[in-house]
Amino acid sequence: MGLSTHVLDTMHGTPAAGMDVTLYVTHGEQADLVKRFTLNADGRNPDGPLYDNASLRVGTYRLVFDVAGYFRARGVQLPEPNFLNRVSLDFGVARTDQHYHVPLLVSPWSYSTYRGS
Repeated sequence: MGLSTHVLDTMHGTPAAGMDVTLYVTHGEQADLVKRFTLNADGRNPDGPLYDNASLRVGTYRLVFDVAGYFRARGVQLPEPNFLNRVSLDFGVARTDQHYHVPLLVSPWSYSTYRGS
């Protein structure tokens, strides 16, 4: 299945529909933009996997989630400056024949991630 992501809003107990996400391929400190997208009603990329197995390459990647923008759009009153602005997850892909699922569980004050299946 390649590479996918899914975001759950733990403050409201819902998928994070409408959150903006950016995917990069990284090379040390350099990050090359691959794709920008907005999560659908299920909290997923509306176009499906970010990469299929044939397109996924061994290497390092970064997903950047616009957490503050999402919660502001939901009407949440955030302090200025807000605690979380963007959550950036850097991760590596070692096996392109496996599925790399990168979920994010997020509130305005905390987040958690793991390698899902």
